[in-house]
Amino acid sequence: MASAAAPFKSEASRERYLERYALRASAWPVPSVEQVVPTSFGHTFVRASGPVDGAPVLLLPGIGSPGLSLAPVVAGLSGPLRTYVIDNIHDVGRSVETRPVTGADDFTTWLDEVRRGLGLGGVDLVGLSYGGWISAQYALRFPQHVRRVVLLAPAGTTAQIPWGFIWRAILCTIPARFFMRNFMAWVAPELRAGGAGARVLEEMVDDAFLATRSFSARKMVPPLPLTDAQWAQYTARTLFLAGDAEVIFPPHEAIARLARVAPHIEATLIPGAGHDFFTTRAADVNRRVLAFLG
Repeated sequence: MASAAAPFKSEASRERYLERYALRASAWPVPSVEQVVPTSFGHTFVRASGPVDGAPVLLLPGIGSPGLSLAPVVAGLSGPLRTYVIDNIHDVGRSVETRPVTGADDFTTWLDEVRRGLGLGGVDLVGLSYGGWISAQYALRFPQHVRRVVLLAPAGTTAQIPWGFIWRAILCTIPARFFMRNFMAWVAPELRAGGAGARVLEEMVDDAFLATRSFSARKMVPPLPLTDAQWAQYTARTLFLAGDAEVIFPPHEAIARLARVAPHIEATLIPGAGHDFFTTRAADVNRRVLAFLG
């Protein structure tokens, strides 16, 4: 029988994590409504903001982070849009997985059930990192339900994740904050530069480290790049946005590949930006995203 604390390691872990989650949620920059959407993979937590008659956009965070990590961009996007920020299933946050996700098809089936559970027809998608990979997979499988897609530094998707990222991520499973901070500082070059970003970086490290200590381990679904044949079938209008100092995939290689296999995708590299650009350059990201989404 599953523990009542699942997906947490213990009831104490659950209470500690949700207390931190509530504290972070209290700083959400715009009014929001919390919803829990039942799916065949479990209950999915969604935070909706913006005008109820605004164009709907689903926002998916990166791996190891709840939807709260998208707070830097949500205020600007929620002006004209109805944003639905999701805690991904098979990950940390307030979504509760009851049936294991084992591959890309499971993720896309789950996301389509969330869309229908929210009562939405066609939607825009904004996916960050791992959430970008899920978004691209969804657009490939369910193009009839997608208007536009924004991929923010999508993990995998266009290029293989390098071994340097993988072994640093493995070290983060060691229960010592030192390894998590080294990893987060590596992927966030502008935040680690100091100034106001230093506080943000430490908060992100605390959030991620607490999550690793609170949740039971689960097998990651590798964010494999789409094949050339898949890109040939990919029809969604898409904005690909990343920094040219990205480390979780080779950004210039990704841009070159998109130009070859999916020239209809609007691909841009932001000079000097790393994986943290959605935080450090939120205003620029919002400007580009809103212009693309129209």
